[in-house]
Amino acid sequence: MGRINSLKRIIIKQGFVPALLCFSFLTGCSQHTEEKSVNYFDIVRPEFTGQLAYETTDFVEDYWRVVGNTGFNKTIYLIADSLKASGYVLEEKAKDSERLTYRIEKRKMTHQTWEPVAASLQIVGNNNPLLLSETNRNMTYLNSASTPKKGVTAEVIQIISTTDLERISVKGKIIFAEMSVRRLYKLAVEKGAIGILTYDNPDYLQPEKNKTSIQFRSLPSQDDADFWGIALSYEAKEKLKTQLQKGKTEVLVHIETKRYPSEELTVVANIKGSELPDERLVYSAHIQEPGANDNATGVGTQLEMAKTAAKLFAENKIEFKRTMTLLWGDEIISTRRYIEENSERTKGIKWGISLDMVGENTAITGGTFLIEKMPDPSAIWTRGKDKHSEWGGEVLKLENMKPHYLNDFIISTFKEQGDYANWVVETNPFEGGSDHTPFLEAGIPGLLLWHFTDQFYHTDNDRIDKVSQETLKNVGTAALVSGLKLINASDSFVHEQIQILKEQAINRLNDEAKLSILTLKNGGTIEEEKQIISAWEDWYNKSLASVIDIHTNKNSAVKTAISDAQNQVQQKSNELKETLK
Repeated sequence: MGRINSLKRIIIKQGFVPALLCFSFLTGCSQHTEEKSVNYFDIVRPEFTGQLAYETTDFVEDYWRVVGNTGFNKTIYLIADSLKASGYVLEEKAKDSERLTYRIEKRKMTHQTWEPVAASLQIVGNNNPLLLSETNRNMTYLNSASTPKKGVTAEVIQIISTTDLERISVKGKIIFAEMSVRRLYKLAVEKGAIGILTYDNPDYLQPEKNKTSIQFRSLPSQDDADFWGIALSYEAKEKLKTQLQKGKTEVLVHIETKRYPSEELTVVANIKGSELPDERLVYSAHIQEPGANDNATGVGTQLEMAKTAAKLFAENKIEFKRTMTLLWGDEIISTRRYIEENSERTKGIKWGISLDMVGENTAITGGTFLIEKMPDPSAIWTRGKDKHSEWGGEVLKLENMKPHYLNDFIISTFKEQGDYANWVVETNPFEGGSDHTPFLEAGIPGLLLWHFTDQFYHTDNDRIDKVSQETLKNVGTAALVSGLKLINASDSFVHEQIQILKEQAINRLNDEAKLSILTLKNGGTIEEEKQIISAWEDWYNKSLASVIDIHTNKNSAVKTAISDAQNQVQQKSNELKETLK
Protein backbone atom coordinates (compact mmCIF):
# COMPACT_ATOMS: atom_id res chain seq x y z
CA MET A 1 0.00 0.00 0.00
CA GLY A 2 1.65 3.18 -1.16
CA ARG A 3 -1.07 5.27 0.52
CA ILE A 4 -0.58 8.05 -2.01
CA ASN A 5 -2.45 11.16 -0.92
CA SER A 6 -5.23 11.65 -3.45
CA LEU A 7 -7.49 13.60 -1.13
CA LYS A 8 -7.26 16.89 -3.00
CA ARG A 9 -8.42 15.25 -6.22
CA ILE A 10 -11.24 13.47 -4.43
CA ILE A 11 -12.67 16.44 -2.59
CA ILE A 12 -13.05 18.61 -5.68
CA LYS A 13 -15.00 15.97 -7.56
CA GLN A 14 -18.60 15.36 -6.80
CA GLY A 15 -20.51 12.59 -8.30
CA PHE A 16 -22.59 9.65 -7.41
CA VAL A 17 -25.10 10.67 -4.74
CA PRO A 18 -28.66 10.85 -6.09
CA ALA A 19 -30.89 13.68 -4.98
CA LEU A 20 -32.74 13.13 -1.74
CA LEU A 21 -35.95 11.29 -2.43
CA CYS A 22 -39.04 12.50 -0.64
CA PHE A 23 -42.15 10.43 -1.06
CA SER A 24 -45.09 9.96 1.24
CA PHE A 25 -45.13 6.70 3.13
CA LEU A 26 -47.17 3.89 1.65
CA THR A 27 -47.04 0.20 2.38
CA GLY A 28 -46.57 -2.34 -0.38
CA CYS A 29 -43.24 -4.10 -0.56
CA SER A 30 -44.62 -7.48 -1.52
CA GLN A 31 -42.83 -7.88 -4.84
CA HIS A 32 -39.35 -8.20 -3.39
CA THR A 33 -40.39 -11.02 -1.08
CA GLU A 34 -41.20 -13.22 -4.06
CA GLU A 35 -37.60 -13.31 -5.27
CA LYS A 36 -35.60 -16.41 -4.52
CA SER A 37 -33.09 -15.73 -1.75
CA VAL A 38 -29.55 -17.05 -2.22
CA ASN A 39 -27.18 -17.52 0.72
CA TYR A 40 -23.86 -16.89 -0.97
CA PHE A 41 -21.92 -17.61 2.23
CA ASP A 42 -23.23 -21.20 2.17
CA ILE A 43 -22.01 -21.53 -1.42
CA VAL A 44 -18.63 -19.80 -1.12
CA ARG A 45 -17.38 -20.96 2.30
CA PRO A 46 -16.83 -24.63 1.36
CA GLU A 47 -14.83 -23.58 -1.71
CA PHE A 48 -12.69 -20.69 -0.51
CA THR A 49 -9.92 -22.21 1.61
CA GLY A 50 -7.25 -19.54 1.30
CA GLN A 51 -4.77 -22.10 -0.02
CA LEU A 52 -4.33 -20.59 -3.49
CA ALA A 53 -4.21 -17.11 -1.95
CA TYR A 54 -1.46 -18.24 0.43
CA GLU A 55 0.54 -20.12 -2.22
CA THR A 56 0.34 -17.13 -4.55
CA THR A 57 1.44 -14.81 -1.76
CA ASP A 58 4.38 -17.10 -1.07
CA PHE A 59 5.45 -16.96 -4.72
CA VAL A 60 4.98 -13.23 -5.19
CA GLU A 61 6.71 -12.11 -1.97
CA ASP A 62 9.96 -13.72 -3.07
CA TYR A 63 10.47 -10.81 -5.46
CA TRP A 64 11.24 -7.12 -4.99
CA ARG A 65 8.47 -5.84 -7.25
CA VAL A 66 8.27 -2.63 -9.22
CA VAL A 67 6.49 -2.06 -12.53
CA GLY A 68 8.29 -3.73 -15.42
CA ASN A 69 10.85 -5.70 -13.44
CA THR A 70 11.32 -9.44 -13.16
CA GLY A 71 9.20 -10.00 -10.07
CA PHE A 72 6.33 -7.82 -11.26
CA ASN A 73 6.19 -9.50 -14.67
CA LYS A 74 6.49 -13.02 -13.27
CA THR A 75 3.53 -12.22 -11.04
CA ILE A 76 1.52 -11.01 -14.04
CA TYR A 77 2.11 -14.25 -15.94
CA LEU A 78 1.44 -16.38 -12.87
CA ILE A 79 -1.96 -14.69 -12.58
CA ALA A 80 -2.64 -15.18 -16.30
CA ASP A 81 -1.70 -18.87 -16.17
CA SER A 82 -3.94 -19.43 -13.15
CA LEU A 83 -6.85 -17.64 -14.81
CA LYS A 84 -6.45 -19.78 -17.91
CA ALA A 85 -6.35 -22.95 -15.82
CA SER A 86 -9.55 -21.80 -14.07
CA GLY A 87 -11.47 -21.49 -17.33
CA TYR A 88 -10.89 -17.89 -18.36
CA VAL A 89 -10.25 -17.44 -22.09
CA LEU A 90 -7.73 -14.99 -23.51
CA GLU A 91 -9.81 -12.15 -24.95
CA GLU A 92 -8.16 -12.19 -28.37
CA LYS A 93 -9.09 -15.87 -28.75
CA ALA A 94 -12.51 -15.72 -27.10
CA LYS A 95 -15.79 -16.19 -28.92
CA ASP A 96 -18.58 -13.69 -28.37
CA SER A 97 -20.39 -16.28 -26.29
CA GLU A 98 -17.51 -16.65 -23.81
CA ARG A 99 -18.45 -15.29 -20.37
CA LEU A 100 -15.07 -15.68 -18.63
CA THR A 101 -12.21 -13.80 -20.29
CA TYR A 102 -8.90 -12.15 -19.44
CA ARG A 103 -6.29 -10.01 -21.12
CA ILE A 104 -2.77 -8.78 -20.48
CA GLU A 105 -2.45 -5.11 -21.30
CA LYS A 106 1.02 -3.99 -22.42
CA ARG A 107 2.25 -0.42 -22.49
CA LYS A 108 5.63 1.10 -23.25
CA MET A 109 7.27 2.59 -20.17
CA THR A 110 8.58 6.16 -20.30
CA HIS A 111 11.46 5.28 -17.98
CA GLN A 112 13.55 2.22 -17.25
CA THR A 113 12.50 -0.34 -14.71
CA TRP A 114 14.70 -1.21 -11.76
CA GLU A 115 15.55 -4.09 -9.48
CA PRO A 116 18.09 -4.71 -6.72
CA VAL A 117 20.68 -7.47 -7.08
CA ALA A 118 23.03 -7.23 -4.11
CA ALA A 119 24.32 -4.70 -1.61
CA SER A 120 26.52 -4.36 1.47
CA LEU A 121 27.55 -1.57 3.82
CA GLN A 122 30.63 -1.86 6.03
CA ILE A 123 32.40 0.58 8.33
CA VAL A 124 36.05 0.69 7.31
CA GLY A 125 38.10 -0.98 10.03
CA ASN A 126 35.31 -3.30 11.15
CA ASN A 127 35.34 -6.96 10.24
CA ASN A 128 31.59 -7.44 9.97
CA PRO A 129 29.25 -5.68 7.54
CA LEU A 130 26.81 -3.16 8.95
CA LEU A 131 24.16 -4.31 6.47
CA LEU A 132 23.81 -7.07 3.87
CA SER A 133 21.03 -7.31 1.28
CA GLU A 134 20.73 -11.03 1.97
CA THR A 135 19.18 -10.14 5.33
CA ASN A 136 17.94 -6.62 4.57
CA ARG A 137 16.62 -6.58 1.03
CA ASN A 138 15.13 -3.10 1.50
CA MET A 139 18.47 -1.47 2.24
CA THR A 140 19.01 -0.22 -1.32
CA TYR A 141 16.91 2.75 -2.33
CA LEU A 142 14.58 2.11 -5.26
CA ASN A 143 16.13 3.63 -8.42
CA SER A 144 19.65 3.59 -6.96
CA ALA A 145 22.54 3.24 -9.36
CA SER A 146 25.21 0.58 -8.95
CA THR A 147 28.57 1.43 -7.42
CA PRO A 148 31.75 0.34 -9.18
CA LYS A 149 32.28 -3.44 -8.90
CA LYS A 150 34.95 -2.99 -6.24
CA GLY A 151 32.63 -0.75 -4.30
CA VAL A 152 33.21 2.79 -3.15
CA THR A 153 34.95 3.95 0.00
CA ALA A 154 34.24 7.46 1.24
CA GLU A 155 33.90 9.53 4.37
CA VAL A 156 30.49 9.80 6.02
CA ILE A 157 29.30 13.29 6.92
CA GLN A 158 26.39 13.53 9.33
CA ILE A 159 23.95 16.40 8.96
CA ILE A 160 21.11 17.34 11.27
CA SER A 161 19.32 19.72 8.90
CA THR A 162 19.51 20.45 5.18
CA THR A 163 20.78 23.90 6.09
CA ASP A 164 24.01 22.18 7.24
CA LEU A 165 24.79 21.65 3.55
CA GLU A 166 25.30 25.40 3.16
CA ARG A 167 28.37 25.31 5.42
CA ILE A 168 29.67 21.74 5.22
CA SER A 169 31.40 20.37 2.12
CA VAL A 170 30.03 16.98 1.08
CA LYS A 171 31.56 16.77 -2.40
CA GLY A 172 32.77 13.23 -3.04
CA LYS A 173 31.42 12.16 0.36
CA ILE A 174 28.45 10.24 1.74
CA ILE A 175 25.74 12.05 3.67
CA PHE A 176 24.13 10.47 6.73
CA ALA A 177 20.89 12.00 7.96
CA GLU A 178 17.87 11.05 10.04
CA MET A 179 15.28 12.58 7.76
CA SER A 180 13.15 11.94 4.70
CA VAL A 181 15.01 11.75 1.42
CA ARG A 182 12.50 14.16 -0.10
CA ARG A 183 14.13 16.96 1.85
CA LEU A 184 17.62 15.81 1.08
CA TYR A 185 18.02 14.30 -2.39
CA LYS A 186 18.14 17.36 -4.64
CA LEU A 187 20.52 19.29 -2.38
CA ALA A 188 22.78 16.25 -1.93
CA VAL A 189 23.16 15.91 -5.71
CA GLU A 190 23.73 19.65 -6.17
CA LYS A 191 26.43 19.66 -3.48
CA GLY A 192 28.29 16.75 -5.10
CA ALA A 193 27.61 13.96 -2.59
CA ILE A 194 28.03 10.49 -4.08
CA GLY A 195 25.31 8.85 -2.02
CA ILE A 196 23.17 9.01 1.12
CA LEU A 197 22.59 6.90 4.21
CA THR A 198 19.29 7.68 5.88
CA TYR A 199 17.11 6.59 8.76
CA ASP A 200 13.52 7.70 9.36
CA ASN A 201 11.49 4.73 10.51
CA PRO A 202 8.20 5.93 12.06
CA ASP A 203 7.35 5.04 15.66
CA TYR A 204 4.53 2.67 14.70
CA LEU A 205 7.17 0.27 13.33
CA GLN A 206 8.47 -0.07 16.91
CA PRO A 207 12.09 0.31 15.72
CA GLU A 208 13.67 -0.21 19.12
CA LYS A 209 11.96 -3.61 19.20
CA ASN A 210 12.26 -4.46 15.49
CA LYS A 211 15.87 -3.32 15.32
CA THR A 212 16.71 -4.92 11.99
CA SER A 213 13.68 -3.66 10.02
CA ILE A 214 14.27 -1.32 7.10
CA GLN A 215 11.32 0.46 5.50
CA PHE A 216 11.89 0.72 1.78
CA ARG A 217 12.73 4.13 0.34
CA SER A 218 13.00 5.49 -3.19
CA LEU A 219 14.87 8.05 -5.25
CA PRO A 220 13.39 9.76 -8.29
CA SER A 221 13.71 7.70 -11.47
CA GLN A 222 17.19 8.27 -12.91
CA ASP A 223 17.96 6.27 -16.03
CA ASP A 224 21.51 7.59 -16.44
CA ALA A 225 22.53 9.10 -13.10
CA ASP A 226 24.95 7.36 -10.73
CA PHE A 227 23.53 8.50 -7.40
CA TRP A 228 22.52 5.90 -4.82
CA GLY A 229 20.99 5.62 -1.39
CA ILE A 230 20.97 3.14 1.48
CA ALA A 231 18.26 3.06 4.13
CA LEU A 232 19.37 2.00 7.60
CA SER A 233 17.76 -0.16 10.24
CA TYR A 234 17.57 1.19 13.79
CA GLU A 235 20.40 -1.14 14.77
CA ALA A 236 22.63 -0.06 11.88
CA LYS A 237 21.86 3.60 12.53
CA GLU A 238 22.88 3.33 16.17
CA LYS A 239 26.15 1.57 15.32
CA LEU A 240 26.98 4.19 12.71
CA LYS A 241 26.27 7.05 15.10
CA THR A 242 28.47 5.44 17.77
CA GLN A 243 31.32 5.21 15.24
CA LEU A 244 30.86 8.81 14.12
CA GLN A 245 31.17 10.00 17.71
CA LYS A 246 34.66 8.52 17.75
CA GLY A 247 35.84 10.66 14.87
CA LYS A 248 36.27 10.49 11.11
CA THR A 249 34.34 7.55 9.70
CA GLU A 250 34.58 5.92 6.29
CA VAL A 251 32.36 3.21 4.88
CA LEU A 252 32.69 0.72 2.05
CA VAL A 253 29.56 0.50 -0.08
CA HIS A 254 28.78 -2.19 -2.64
CA ILE A 255 25.55 -1.85 -4.62
CA GLU A 256 24.52 -3.81 -7.69
CA THR A 257 21.22 -2.94 -9.35
CA LYS A 258 19.67 -3.38 -12.78
CA ARG A 259 18.05 -0.66 -14.86
CA TYR A 260 16.63 -1.61 -18.23
CA PRO A 261 13.84 -0.81 -20.70
CA SER A 262 10.64 -2.72 -20.12
CA GLU A 263 6.88 -2.52 -20.51
CA GLU A 264 4.07 -2.00 -18.05
CA LEU A 265 1.76 -5.00 -17.74
CA THR A 266 -1.76 -5.17 -16.33
CA VAL A 267 -4.11 -8.15 -16.06
CA VAL A 268 -7.86 -7.62 -16.42
CA ALA A 269 -10.28 -10.52 -15.97
CA ASN A 270 -14.03 -10.35 -16.61
CA ILE A 271 -17.03 -12.51 -15.88
CA LYS A 272 -19.60 -11.05 -18.23
CA GLY A 273 -23.04 -10.32 -16.86
CA SER A 274 -26.00 -12.13 -18.39
CA GLU A 275 -28.62 -9.40 -17.93
CA LEU A 276 -26.79 -6.11 -17.36
CA PRO A 277 -23.31 -6.72 -18.84
CA ASP A 278 -22.45 -3.02 -19.04
CA GLU A 279 -22.88 -2.60 -15.29
CA ARG A 280 -19.95 -3.86 -13.26
CA LEU A 281 -18.14 -4.24 -9.98
CA VAL A 282 -14.35 -3.77 -10.18
CA TYR A 283 -11.92 -5.33 -7.72
CA SER A 284 -8.34 -4.03 -7.78
CA ALA A 285 -5.13 -5.38 -6.22
CA HIS A 286 -1.76 -3.81 -6.86
CA ILE A 287 1.34 -5.91 -7.49
CA GLN A 288 4.23 -3.50 -6.91
CA GLU A 289 5.95 -3.08 -3.52
CA PRO A 290 8.20 -5.77 -2.11
CA GLY A 291 6.27 -7.14 0.85
CA ALA A 292 4.21 -10.22 1.57
CA ASN A 293 1.26 -8.53 3.24
CA ASP A 294 1.80 -5.45 1.09
CA ASN A 295 0.56 -6.51 -1.31
CA ALA A 296 1.21 -10.10 -2.33
CA THR A 297 -1.77 -10.95 -0.11
CA GLY A 298 -4.12 -8.77 -2.15
CA VAL A 299 -2.84 -10.33 -5.36
CA GLY A 300 -3.30 -13.86 -4.05
CA THR A 301 -6.70 -13.29 -2.43
CA GLN A 302 -8.12 -11.72 -5.56
CA LEU A 303 -6.76 -14.60 -7.65
CA GLU A 304 -8.47 -17.19 -5.47
CA MET A 305 -11.66 -15.12 -5.70
CA ALA A 306 -11.41 -15.30 -9.50
CA LYS A 307 -10.81 -19.07 -9.43
CA THR A 308 -13.61 -19.73 -6.93
CA ALA A 309 -16.07 -17.62 -8.91
CA ALA A 310 -15.19 -19.50 -12.12
CA LYS A 311 -15.60 -22.90 -10.46
CA LEU A 312 -18.96 -22.07 -8.90
CA PHE A 313 -20.16 -20.61 -12.20
CA ALA A 314 -19.09 -23.71 -14.12
CA GLU A 315 -21.00 -25.84 -11.62
CA ASN A 316 -24.12 -23.69 -12.12
CA LYS A 317 -24.13 -22.76 -8.43
CA ILE A 318 -24.00 -19.01 -9.07
CA GLU A 319 -24.97 -16.57 -11.80
CA PHE A 320 -23.65 -13.14 -12.76
CA LYS A 321 -26.36 -10.68 -13.76
CA ARG A 322 -23.83 -7.87 -13.94
CA THR A 323 -20.17 -8.05 -14.90
CA MET A 324 -17.47 -8.79 -12.34
CA THR A 325 -14.05 -7.35 -13.21
CA LEU A 326 -10.78 -8.16 -11.44
CA LEU A 327 -7.72 -6.00 -12.08
CA TRP A 328 -4.07 -6.54 -11.12
CA GLY A 329 -1.44 -3.89 -11.86
CA ASP A 330 0.38 -0.80 -10.62
CA GLU A 331 -1.16 0.83 -7.56
CA ILE A 332 -3.60 3.65 -8.36
CA ILE A 333 -2.14 4.10 -11.86
CA SER A 334 -3.70 0.96 -13.34
CA THR A 335 -7.03 1.52 -11.61
CA ARG A 336 -7.22 5.17 -12.61
CA ARG A 337 -6.37 4.32 -16.21
CA TYR A 338 -9.04 1.62 -16.31
CA ILE A 339 -11.59 4.20 -15.17
CA GLU A 340 -10.45 7.05 -17.38
CA GLU A 341 -9.53 5.41 -20.69
CA ASN A 342 -13.04 4.32 -21.72
CA SER A 343 -15.81 6.75 -20.82
CA GLU A 344 -18.59 4.42 -21.96
CA ARG A 345 -17.28 1.56 -19.84
CA THR A 346 -16.86 3.91 -16.89
CA LYS A 347 -20.54 4.82 -16.96
CA GLY A 348 -21.30 1.23 -15.99
CA ILE A 349 -18.81 0.94 -13.09
CA LYS A 350 -21.13 0.90 -10.10
CA TRP A 351 -18.71 -0.11 -7.33
CA GLY A 352 -14.96 -0.41 -6.73
CA ILE A 353 -13.24 -2.46 -4.03
CA SER A 354 -9.51 -2.40 -3.30
CA LEU A 355 -7.73 -5.36 -1.69
CA ASP A 356 -4.51 -4.17 -0.05
CA MET A 357 -2.74 -5.84 2.89
CA VAL A 358 -5.51 -8.38 3.45
CA GLY A 359 -3.75 -11.44 4.91
CA GLU A 360 -2.09 -10.40 8.14
CA ASN A 361 -1.43 -12.64 11.08
CA THR A 362 -2.40 -9.92 13.54
CA ALA A 363 -0.99 -11.88 16.48
CA ILE A 364 2.42 -11.08 14.97
CA THR A 365 1.89 -7.87 13.02
CA GLY A 366 -0.46 -6.14 15.42
CA GLY A 367 -3.37 -4.07 14.19
CA THR A 368 -6.64 -5.46 12.91
CA PHE A 369 -8.58 -5.98 9.72
CA LEU A 370 -10.16 -2.71 8.63
CA ILE A 371 -12.74 -1.50 6.16
CA GLU A 372 -11.79 2.04 5.23
CA LYS A 373 -15.10 3.77 4.74
CA MET A 374 -16.03 6.14 1.99
CA PRO A 375 -15.98 9.74 3.29
CA ASP A 376 -18.65 10.10 5.97
CA PRO A 377 -18.93 12.51 8.93
CA SER A 378 -16.52 10.39 11.00
CA ALA A 379 -13.79 11.85 8.77
CA ILE A 380 -14.79 15.31 10.02
CA TRP A 381 -15.67 14.57 13.65
CA THR A 382 -13.63 11.51 14.61
CA ARG A 383 -14.87 10.52 18.03
CA GLY A 384 -16.36 7.67 20.03
CA LYS A 385 -15.67 4.30 18.43
CA ASP A 386 -14.34 5.90 15.24
CA LYS A 387 -10.56 6.06 15.15
CA HIS A 388 -8.06 6.80 12.44
CA SER A 389 -5.28 4.31 11.85
CA GLU A 390 -1.73 5.42 12.58
CA TRP A 391 -1.49 6.17 8.89
CA GLY A 392 -3.79 9.11 9.62
CA GLY A 393 -6.06 11.24 7.50
CA GLU A 394 -6.94 14.85 6.84
CA VAL A 395 -10.00 16.41 8.42
CA LEU A 396 -12.63 16.57 5.70
CA LYS A 397 -15.47 19.03 5.16
CA LEU A 398 -19.18 18.50 4.64
CA GLU A 399 -18.80 19.08 0.91
CA ASN A 400 -16.37 16.15 0.78
CA MET A 401 -18.92 13.59 1.93
CA LYS A 402 -19.75 10.59 -0.27
CA PRO A 403 -23.04 9.17 1.00
CA HIS A 404 -23.76 5.70 -0.36
CA TYR A 405 -25.16 2.36 0.75
CA LEU A 406 -21.86 0.61 -0.10
CA ASN A 407 -20.33 1.53 3.28
CA ASP A 408 -22.90 -0.17 5.47
CA PHE A 409 -23.48 -3.03 3.03
CA ILE A 410 -19.81 -4.05 3.05
CA ILE A 411 -19.52 -3.57 6.80
CA SER A 412 -22.59 -5.72 7.50
CA THR A 413 -21.44 -8.47 5.12
CA PHE A 414 -17.94 -8.62 6.61
CA LYS A 415 -19.34 -8.51 10.15
CA GLU A 416 -21.41 -11.58 9.26
CA GLN A 417 -18.24 -13.44 8.29
CA GLY A 418 -16.56 -12.09 11.41
CA ASP A 419 -19.30 -13.48 13.65
CA TYR A 420 -19.16 -16.81 11.85
CA ALA A 421 -15.38 -17.19 12.05
CA ASN A 422 -14.69 -15.36 15.32
CA TRP A 423 -12.71 -12.85 13.27
CA VAL A 424 -12.34 -9.19 14.23
CA VAL A 425 -13.67 -6.70 11.67
CA GLU A 426 -13.28 -2.97 12.32
CA THR A 427 -13.55 0.22 10.32
CA ASN A 428 -11.64 3.47 10.00
CA PRO A 429 -12.64 6.89 8.67
CA PHE A 430 -11.51 7.75 5.17
CA GLU A 431 -7.75 8.32 4.80
CA GLY A 432 -7.01 7.62 1.12
CA GLY A 433 -3.92 6.37 -0.62
CA SER A 434 -4.73 3.07 -2.29
CA ASP A 435 -6.74 1.77 -5.24
CA HIS A 436 -10.06 2.96 -3.81
CA THR A 437 -9.14 6.60 -4.40
CA PRO A 438 -9.45 6.61 -8.23
CA PHE A 439 -13.00 5.32 -7.91
CA LEU A 440 -13.91 8.10 -5.51
CA GLU A 441 -12.21 10.70 -7.68
CA ALA A 442 -14.40 9.60 -10.56
CA GLY A 443 -17.59 9.75 -8.49
CA ILE A 444 -17.79 5.95 -8.21
CA PRO A 445 -18.49 4.34 -4.82
CA GLY A 446 -15.25 2.72 -3.65
CA LEU A 447 -13.69 1.52 -0.44
CA LEU A 448 -10.63 -0.28 0.89
CA LEU A 449 -10.11 -3.65 2.58
CA TRP A 450 -6.83 -3.64 4.56
CA HIS A 451 -5.00 -4.04 7.88
CA PHE A 452 -3.27 -1.49 10.07
CA THR A 453 -1.29 -0.75 12.14
CA ASP A 454 1.31 -3.28 10.99
CA GLN A 455 4.65 -3.05 12.80
CA PHE A 456 6.33 -4.49 9.68
CA TYR A 457 4.61 -2.22 7.13
CA HIS A 458 6.86 -1.57 4.10
CA THR A 459 9.81 -3.23 5.82
CA ASP A 460 11.94 -6.16 4.80
CA ASN A 461 10.45 -8.10 7.72
CA ASP A 462 7.10 -8.15 5.89
CA ARG A 463 7.53 -11.74 4.76
CA ILE A 464 5.41 -14.86 4.43
CA ASP A 465 5.76 -15.73 8.14
CA LYS A 466 3.58 -12.68 8.89
CA VAL A 467 0.73 -13.97 6.70
CA SER A 468 -2.26 -15.98 7.90
CA GLN A 469 -4.10 -18.33 5.53
CA GLU A 470 -7.10 -18.07 7.83
CA THR A 471 -7.20 -14.30 7.36
CA LEU A 472 -6.87 -14.70 3.61
CA LYS A 473 -9.83 -17.08 3.70
CA ASN A 474 -11.97 -14.71 5.75
CA VAL A 475 -11.26 -11.64 3.63
CA GLY A 476 -11.60 -13.49 0.34
CA THR A 477 -14.82 -15.19 1.36
CA ALA A 478 -16.47 -11.97 2.53
CA ALA A 479 -15.17 -9.99 -0.46
CA LEU A 480 -16.48 -12.53 -2.98
CA VAL A 481 -19.83 -12.89 -1.22
CA SER A 482 -20.16 -9.10 -1.19
CA GLY A 483 -19.44 -9.02 -4.90
CA LEU A 484 -21.95 -11.74 -5.72
CA LYS A 485 -24.64 -9.91 -3.78
CA LEU A 486 -23.88 -6.67 -5.61
CA ILE A 487 -23.73 -8.00 -9.15
CA ASN A 488 -26.91 -10.02 -8.65
CA ALA A 489 -28.69 -7.28 -6.70
CA SER A 490 -32.37 -6.76 -7.38
CA ASP A 491 -35.32 -5.37 -5.44
CA SER A 492 -34.96 -7.77 -2.51
CA PHE A 493 -31.40 -6.52 -2.08
CA VAL A 494 -32.68 -2.94 -2.24
CA HIS A 495 -35.16 -3.51 0.57
CA GLU A 496 -32.52 -5.27 2.65
CA GLN A 497 -30.18 -2.27 2.28
CA ILE A 498 -32.96 0.16 3.18
CA GLN A 499 -33.52 -1.74 6.42
CA ILE A 500 -29.79 -1.92 7.20
CA LEU A 501 -29.29 1.78 6.51
CA LYS A 502 -32.29 2.80 8.60
CA GLU A 503 -31.13 0.72 11.56
CA GLN A 504 -27.55 1.93 11.29
CA ALA A 505 -28.68 5.53 10.92
CA ILE A 506 -30.74 5.40 14.11
CA ASN A 507 -27.93 3.63 15.97
CA ARG A 508 -25.46 6.23 14.80
CA LEU A 509 -27.73 9.13 15.74
CA ASN A 510 -28.25 7.70 19.21
CA ASP A 511 -24.50 7.22 19.67
CA GLU A 512 -23.72 10.73 18.45
CA ALA A 513 -26.33 12.22 20.76
CA LYS A 514 -24.70 10.52 23.76
CA LEU A 515 -21.31 11.84 22.69
CA SER A 516 -22.79 15.31 22.21
CA ILE A 517 -24.16 15.33 25.76
CA LEU A 518 -20.69 14.51 27.10
CA THR A 519 -19.12 17.15 24.88
CA LEU A 520 -21.57 19.79 26.09
CA LYS A 521 -20.65 18.97 29.69
CA ASN A 522 -17.02 19.61 28.75
CA GLY A 523 -17.65 23.00 27.18
CA GLY A 524 -18.87 22.15 23.68
CA THR A 525 -21.45 24.27 21.88
CA ILE A 526 -25.03 23.25 21.10
CA GLU A 527 -24.66 24.65 17.59
CA GLU A 528 -21.79 22.35 16.67
CA GLU A 529 -23.35 19.30 18.32
CA LYS A 530 -26.58 19.84 16.41
CA GLN A 531 -24.51 20.25 13.25
CA ILE A 532 -22.90 16.86 13.84
CA ILE A 533 -26.24 15.12 14.28
CA SER A 534 -27.62 16.90 11.21
CA ALA A 535 -24.59 15.84 9.19
CA TRP A 536 -25.22 12.19 10.01
CA GLU A 537 -28.92 12.57 9.26
CA ASP A 538 -28.07 14.05 5.87
CA TRP A 539 -25.45 11.39 5.14
CA TYR A 540 -27.79 8.50 5.89
CA ASN A 541 -30.79 9.97 4.10
CA LYS A 542 -28.69 10.49 0.97
CA SER A 543 -27.30 6.96 1.38
CA LEU A 544 -30.89 5.70 1.50
CA ALA A 545 -31.59 7.61 -1.70
CA SER A 546 -28.59 5.98 -3.39
CA VAL A 547 -30.14 2.49 -3.32
CA ILE A 548 -32.39 3.52 -6.17
CA ASP A 549 -29.48 2.92 -8.57
CA ILE A 550 -30.05 -0.84 -8.32
CA HIS A 551 -33.85 -0.65 -8.38
CA THR A 552 -34.78 -2.99 -11.24
CA ASN A 553 -38.58 -3.21 -11.37
CA LYS A 554 -39.19 0.53 -11.07
CA ASN A 555 -42.18 -0.05 -8.81
CA SER A 556 -43.38 2.52 -6.31
CA ALA A 557 -42.81 0.21 -3.32
CA VAL A 558 -39.06 0.88 -3.33
CA LYS A 559 -39.50 4.64 -3.46
CA THR A 560 -42.07 4.40 -0.71
CA ALA A 561 -39.74 2.32 1.48
CA ILE A 562 -36.93 4.82 0.97
CA SER A 563 -39.14 7.77 1.80
CA ASP A 564 -40.49 6.06 4.92
CA ALA A 565 -36.99 5.26 6.17
CA GLN A 566 -35.82 8.81 5.49
CA ASN A 567 -38.73 10.20 7.45
CA GLN A 568 -37.91 7.96 10.41
CA VAL A 569 -34.26 9.02 10.33
CA GLN A 570 -35.23 12.68 10.16
CA GLN A 571 -37.70 12.28 13.03
CA LYS A 572 -35.07 10.58 15.20
CA SER A 573 -32.58 13.34 14.39
CA ASN A 574 -35.05 16.07 15.35
CA GLU A 575 -35.94 14.31 18.60
CA LEU A 576 -32.29 13.95 19.59
CA LYS A 577 -31.41 17.53 18.75
CA GLU A 578 -34.24 18.65 21.02
CA THR A 579 -32.67 16.76 23.92
CA LEU A 580 -29.44 18.76 23.68
CA LYS A 581 -29.43 21.49 26.30
